[in-house]
Amino acid sequence: MDYKKNASNVNTITRDLNALSEDTGNVYETVKIIGKRANQISAEMKSELEKKLQEFASFNDSLEEVFENREQIEISKYYEKLPKPTLIATQEYVDKKIFSRNPAKEKLLK
Repeated sequence: MDYKKNASNVNTITRDLNALSEDTGNVYETVKIIGKRANQISAEMKSELEKKLQEFASFNDSLEEVFENREQIEISKYYEKLPKPTLIATQEYVDKKIFSRNPAKEKLLK
């Protein structure tokens, strides 16, 4: 997933929770949906970062051979500048890119 192309802000902004929870009708359910998606995004970002940093892993246990790897620093800086997973998930929810299903509500409707 390309997180740089996401339209979410890098900084936190204030949101109206009542307007945000119009679809579900429940603020807590909305927060739960956004939280679950944020956890998924966080796991994706973490695994992607670990894959990229694994290329630079040193398998030497020598303390004297500590060196600075410029490419590794640039990759880390890139991920630090990305929007936080919570902000990405909130923007996806606002843009209606998140699909959520509640089996308990579906049972009540039947």
